[in-house]
Amino acid sequence: MVLLGDIECHAPLDSLAAPILRRGARLHWIFGNHDLDGGPEMWSNLADPARNPLTAAGALHGRVVEIGGLLVAGLGGTFHPRVWNPPAAPRLHGRADLVADMATLGPGWSADSTAALAHSLASLAIWPEDVEALAARRADVLVTHEAPSSHRSGVAVLDGLARAMGAKLVVHGHHHVGYRAHAEDGLQVQGVGSAWGMDVAGRPHWPGEADRLLGQAPAGWCYPGR
Repeated sequence: MVLLGDIECHAPLDSLAAPILRRGARLHWIFGNHDLDGGPEMWSNLADPARNPLTAAGALHGRVVEIGGLLVAGLGGTFHPRVWNPPAAPRLHGRADLVADMATLGPGWSADSTAALAHSLASLAIWPEDVEALAARRADVLVTHEAPSSHRSGVAVLDGLARAMGAKLVVHGHHHVGYRAHAEDGLQVQGVGSAWGMDVAGRPHWPGEADRLLGQAPAGWCYPGR
């Protein structure tokens, strides 16, 4: 099982995922843009290995992991203008740039507010250094929180990342809609709204949102049935 972010853990992920883990499933996860909405405590409930000895190893962001015979890569978070707002060039390249950038905020920012912004950017933003590191790897599937350009609010940087990795499928969350798309070169995208679950034998364990069309597909993409 792969969680696509915005998990918003009100308790440690190990506890929340206990019913899944008891079934013997391997759990992997990436983070979304809302996983700090409850403050540092919410983030620690997701990302602190000391709180999550069972699920910490399933952190997929910036990694490629073999799952069910497929190489699955993960990229959590969303684009943030202070770091990178495609198609514009990145403002910052890596997290090491944050100290100097935070120093430019000015006197209106308290130390606590500056620290909170730095933590949010370091944790939840999509960083060029992470995209570049993944682009040098190979994967069959790319799992993201943010959408590629198959969604009207998506970002073509993720299309390029998938192609650089040789991935044939991108699966993403964030926009709360289930849809299927394919590009002219065969790259496929599955957007996930309310997730569904089934086992390898095809038995459903819970129903989810059926795919639905999003209107006219962006240039270079097709929606099935259109």
